[in-house]
Amino acid sequence: MDSALWALGRVSGIVSLAMLTVTVLLGIVNRSGRPLPAVPRFSVALIHRNISLLATLFLLMHIGSLMLDSYAKLNLVDVFVPFLGSFKPFWQGLGTVAFDLLVAVVLTGLLRHRLGQRTFRAVHWFAYAMWPIALAHSIGNGTNGTERWFLALAAGSVVAVGGALAWRLSSNFLENAKIRQRSLS
Repeated sequence: MDSALWALGRVSGIVSLAMLTVTVLLGIVNRSGRPLPAVPRFSVALIHRNISLLATLFLLMHIGSLMLDSYAKLNLVDVFVPFLGSFKPFWQGLGTVAFDLLVAVVLTGLLRHRLGQRTFRAVHWFAYAMWPIALAHSIGNGTNGTERWFLALAAGSVVAVGGALAWRLSSNFLENAKIRQRSLS
């Protein structure tokens, strides 16, 4: 049973990281107000939200399966308090920090209309910190973290997110509010 839990923990962690990468990319596209090919502009926000929630479910599966695995020895304190774990405490702690940031981002996303736009946006910026921390956790703590195929996936993810972030921070990036104002003028 432990080998099945360990495999589930590995696979769910990798899937969650891949989905979080897509989520960051979609979040940047959504903020731009531009459509994706063959996807209407209004659907980008919905796809972004649904993939982020699905990534969160895979992350909960990752954490839950490792809590049940006798080899991983992950406990509830390790899930919420960073750097206390018994196995590679630094790398595991990075995973805990990323999880804590993700919880903040998801909760403010779900409570967006009650918290207000300013609070939502301020907390949502944590996603830019959460993603590279989660990636570092997966490389440093993951069973497959140093395998060639995983490093290639990680490098591709870094290039994609780095390119999208460079676009997001460039003068060519127009946020959706600015696009709407131009179309009304």
